Amino acid sequence: MAIEDKLLTTRLNVDAEPHIKVDTEICGNCPERPCLYVCPVQNYVLRDGKMVFSWQGCVECGACRIACPRQAITWEYPRGGFGVALRYG
Repeated sequence: MAIEDKLLTTRLNVDAEPHIKVDTEICGNCPERPCLYVCPVQNYVLRDGKMVFSWQGCVECGACRIACPRQAITWEYPRGGFGVALRYG
């Protein structure tokens, strides 16, 4: 099963509190912006030259935190009962 097909079987229970925090001051000075390319669900987008982030669709892979060369992303698993549930693990 391709990753795209697996993402279609994903169920999200979104918490009101973000489990990912982005330091926009540090992020705004990053010329590489790898988070735009590594997030499989494209939660990071560039609008009017500024990074816009949405944690609600996160599939908890952690790629954004690992790829960030400036450590501008703080990432934790969502608290219990929230986050992603894969139907076909």
